[in-house]
Amino acid sequence: MLHVILIAVAAAVLGVAGGFIWGVYAERYRGVPLWQVEDRWSIGIYFGESPLKLSAPARLHNPVLTAKDVTDLKADFVADPFMVREGGIWHMFFEVMDATSYCGKIALALSEDGIKWSYQSVVLDEPFHLSYPYVFKWQNDYYLIPECYAANAVRLYKAIEFPLRWALVGELLQGSYVDASIFRYGDQWWLLAAEQQGNHTLHLFQARDIDGPWIEHPQSPVVSGDTQRARPGGRILVLDGRIIRYAQDCTETYGGQLRAFEVTELTTTSYQEKEITPEPVLKASGHGWNKDGMHHADPHRFSDGRWIACVDGNRKRTTFRFKY
Repeated sequence: MLHVILIAVAAAVLGVAGGFIWGVYAERYRGVPLWQVEDRWSIGIYFGESPLKLSAPARLHNPVLTAKDVTDLKADFVADPFMVREGGIWHMFFEVMDATSYCGKIALALSEDGIKWSYQSVVLDEPFHLSYPYVFKWQNDYYLIPECYAANAVRLYKAIEFPLRWALVGELLQGSYVDASIFRYGDQWWLLAAEQQGNHTLHLFQARDIDGPWIEHPQSPVVSGDTQRARPGGRILVLDGRIIRYAQDCTETYGGQLRAFEVTELTTTSYQEKEITPEPVLKASGHGWNKDGMHHADPHRFSDGRWIACVDGNRKRTTFRFKY
């Protein structure tokens, strides 16, 4: 029996060594990297006096949700959280990256206080990648616009049985757009969405009704060739006539930090915006769960004026490739 164990151990050691030698060869002579850096996003909760000043209180241990909390599939990470409050309960929808298929799905977690969260299940699954589940309420119904650029469309879903069952209403737009963000202003609907390639171009669309027809704004694209401000990064806020949007700053790296802009002019024929503050609203902390980046925020205001926001953070992981 001992000799069988020794043979098995030796085989394992040789296998690892062989994989390492093959990896070195592949990196040196075939241009295949020996090491790979992987994103590991997780979700946190921040509070603040305004949607522009958010931070984690000392009493809260972030992150509040990680891949380890996902119970119905093996997950690589969780990201892109959006939440709504219904029946005294916070409902958070977010991307779960399936570690097997590497295809995103939309999942749900619940919380009474916004601090302690309980993972529920995947609530929306398609044969293509899903992320950025922009959830909102309109005329007593809940709707969801997830990112699904792999389907070459911006799709609208409606809750049949909130929060677990969703049905496709239709396609709002054709095209490979990411992080579509919808809001209502001036008695009509507006939608900002970035081109999937490059993170540097932002388009604006408008419609009278939520299901369209949607037409592109005459000044669209409203951002061109600017990776610092093009890609949306969370819920668009309409506060006392002000329109505030978040944008992912992808200048140095994807998802590095988050900036805030105010739309100062918006009509059916005109669009103007300005950055509210030169400093990012959220950024990598340099350590811990958000060491390498933050790229999303969904803030909500309490009745006393305070704000709560679900955010996400990235801590990259370097892994060794054994097989090529």
